[in-house]
Amino acid sequence: MKMPLFGLLAAGALFLAACSSTPPNAPDSDQDYGPATAPDLSHLQDPEPRDEPRSRYGNPESYEVFGQTYRVMAEMPDDHSEEGIASWYGKKFHGRRTSSGEPYDMYTLTAAHRELPIPAYVRVTHLENGRSVVVRVNDRGPFAHNRIIDLSYAAAQRLDMVDTGTAPVRIDVLRDRDADQARSEKPAPERKAARQSRPSSAAQAAPARRLPGEVSVNAPVRYYLQVGAFSQRDNAENLRRTLVDAGLGAVQIQGDDNDSSPLYRVRVGPVDSVEEVDRLSRELQQRGLESSRVAINP
Repeated sequence: MKMPLFGLLAAGALFLAACSSTPPNAPDSDQDYGPATAPDLSHLQDPEPRDEPRSRYGNPESYEVFGQTYRVMAEMPDDHSEEGIASWYGKKFHGRRTSSGEPYDMYTLTAAHRELPIPAYVRVTHLENGRSVVVRVNDRGPFAHNRIIDLSYAAAQRLDMVDTGTAPVRIDVLRDRDADQARSEKPAPERKAARQSRPSSAAQAAPARRLPGEVSVNAPVRYYLQVGAFSQRDNAENLRRTLVDAGLGAVQIQGDDNDSSPLYRVRVGPVDSVEEVDRLSRELQQRGLESSRVAINP
């Protein structure tokens, strides 16, 4: 099971231990692991979403890891959701301090996220099997490319992704008013995807997401790497031709010419595995395209 790199983060006097104290030059082959015998964690109750004050630790305006700057959200967002690849962390970091200052307990339902305020509550839904879990975000990470959330071992077990190490997921931010819904709502397989929303900026943009409450469970999942988003189709076409000429396989432009303010997203793919996502991402980086982002079944 290939797991992401983690590092010791510091921002002034704020402690930002991102899932480990591994130095930045840790090898890519660094792996985490779970217990030798999987315990029965079926008794665990999903944490109840509630609006907590920000942690004294782990919430700087910005911080830097491995040369990349990350910005913590100034406020807890409403109706925020993302789709991407989840990973998990376990015994290597069990008992170590998290970014919030709390000890990491792999047998509780927690997670690490790069930008959400700490603490936060999110529902994580596995897009291949439809399983979901509510976790409390109390740590920073993951800092490997192409990962959007790092789950505790217990949360990964709940989603049935311990053996695979990664999984395609959707995460939805929950507030205290969502507590009853979080306890009762189950994702519906084969639910029709909602219309994609459009970022206001024509610069590099995150993959379009489905509207809150809309989860599409698909098997198999198709992954794309979004490498650019433009308000002018000609610019998108220029990048597409460059990528095709470079031999990077299929390249698509997604956008609506009939829209009054279109945004044309350039995406490489599809590929059908996380390993292929990572391979393609490394190839794009070698060609100077470092800001690619994962899109799932767009």
